[in-house]
Parts: sequence; C-alpha cells; structure tokens
Amino acid sequence: MFRLVPAHSSSIGDATPETAGEFGIWTGYRLPQDRADWHPLVRRLYDYWRSITPPGRLPGRQHVVPEDIAPMWSRMFLLDVFRDPLRYRYRLCGTGIVRSLEREVTGGWLDEVHPQLIADLDARERFRFMVETGRPTWRRGPPICARDPEHRTIEGCIVPLATDGVSVDKLMGVLVAFDTAGKAI
Repeated sequence: MFRLVPAHSSSIGDATPETAGEFGIWTGYRLPQDRADWHPLVRRLYDYWRSITPPGRLPGRQHVVPEDIAPMWSRMFLLDVFRDPLRYRYRLCGTGIVRSLEREVTGGWLDEVHPQLIADLDARERFRFMVETGRPTWRRGPPICARDPEHRTIEGCIVPLATDGVSVDKLMGVLVAFDTAGKAI
C-alpha cells in the first residue's frame, strides 16, 4: 500500500517511489514548504492533523477532538471513503459550506452532490491521490463547485484519516472562500 514515515518527519504519509501511482497533476505532489501565505484556518487544520498523527501511522477519526477545531467547524467537511468503486459520502458539512452550496449535503454522495467536481480529472485524481498515498493536499484557485457568485477563489486543505492507521477511510477538509478583492468571506 504505502509507507508512512515518523510523525516528526516533514513528509508524513509519503508514498515510496515503488508504490506511488499515477495521479495526473497530483503525481509526486508535496505540500508547499512555506505555508506563511495560507489562510490561518487552513494552516490550522494541517497543523492540527500533524499534531494528532501517531508515529509511523495516519491519525483516525478517533484522534480528532472536535473542541480542538471548533473555529473551523463552519468551513469543514468530513467525507467517508468507500471502495469498489471508489466513492465519497459527506459525513458532515459545515454551515459556511452549506450556505455556499445553497443546500444541505450531509449524507449525500460527492459524485451526486458535485458531478462537475468528479467529472474534473484533476479534482478526481486529487481525492484518489489522498486515499492511495495517505498524504494531505492543499489548493488555492477558482471554485469548481461553489454556488455563491461572490466566491471567486477557494483555498482548502484536505487531510486523510485512517481508523486502523493505514487504510484511508475518511477525508477531512477545510475550505475558505475569497471575494473578488481577495477578502476571506
């Protein structure tokens, strides 16, 4: 599957070259070393994920303490990962995201809620990359599935979770939307 390096390393969840697959533009992806320009909530999720990561393993949902991430709740989502075929279902979706989407999506399948997201090869490969390598991702760019016309840019970090410490069974993310002036909404 993949090999995890110790939590004190800068590359938690790195796939070894012999086990890394092809993931389109995400092949060989690494988080930016300099995260100073990340939105504070996005950086906070990544830092929190690293802080709960057991040595040599991935953290699971059992390691997440909701009270520790309360400032992110309205901008967070949690997806359950299903295999054969690979699909994702919203376990929860924060109120800020629901407001942007203009509907409640908790319990919905990602490919049904956002067909344009799954139809986008780069987006689809991003999710597969995280599931197969156990590595987090970060992206800032135009929204693929936001409904609110004021949301011109979306920044987000998605981190993998694995109940058994190895097989990714959940993806947890935080999204921040920005208006035309670059101000976080």
